[in-house]
Amino acid sequence: MHGRVAVVTDSTACLPADLARQWGVSIAQIQIRIGDQVAEEQFVPADHLISAMRNRTPVTTAPPEPGTFYRLYQQVAQHADAIVSIHVSSRLSETCKAASRAAGQMRIPVHIVDSATCGMSLGYAVLAAARVAGAGGNPRRVIDAAVKRCRASSELIYVDTLEYLRRGGRIGAAAALVGSALSLKPVLTVQEGQIAPQDKGFGADRALRKMVETAVSRAGEGMCDIAVEHFGNMGRATTILEELKPRLNHVRDAVITEVSSSIGVHVGPGAVGITVSRAE
Repeated sequence: MHGRVAVVTDSTACLPADLARQWGVSIAQIQIRIGDQVAEEQFVPADHLISAMRNRTPVTTAPPEPGTFYRLYQQVAQHADAIVSIHVSSRLSETCKAASRAAGQMRIPVHIVDSATCGMSLGYAVLAAARVAGAGGNPRRVIDAAVKRCRASSELIYVDTLEYLRRGGRIGAAAALVGSALSLKPVLTVQEGQIAPQDKGFGADRALRKMVETAVSRAGEGMCDIAVEHFGNMGRATTILEELKPRLNHVRDAVITEVSSSIGVHVGPGAVGITVSRAE
């Protein structure tokens, strides 16, 4: 008889605190530096961060320290016999590396899963894993649930400017678009664990229409969960969700959420995204 499996993730999963508590998910916080002040992102309000970015105050992110993970794992281990720790793509952050260093010091098995994604694609994968763990699944079944959901999910991202991704070094294959006409508004995605171009649109309206069309196509006819994410752009996110709802016939969950501050640092104010996560 195997024991309880605990699920851990990081704050780029964008999981609301009440949902994480409901499913027993523990969250390691990415660190945000604004000027010379450093804090865990749960203590950095989005409006404060947006104001700093618009004022050109230097803003950077850093993964949780290995010691932070170790303390979190120790706490979780009091009520678990194994841990599955699911994190943001290793091509976007060194969070998996920090988690692995802490895992090597633990007396119980800690399985590190590189999601190769971020945002609610990661969040929905974590929830899928937590459901299996809550039903008594062993570590392999919990990991399989997370990996399957990651592979069945995709991110579509609209940014007003590529400048913030460039500054943070997270621009990936989308770097080829830098220097294009200022009116170019690309739709981005996460491909092979890094940011990549999905489509081009000249002007915001056209780019957003393309993003909605692509989301509908990716959702297909099967059951799926949809999340519209934004960074300081609730109005646009609400409009997008209202456009999506009548065109998707098999949506299990449809939510609007503000992205984590650590993602907001890189996509910039005004960004919106759509997560399409095909359900089990």
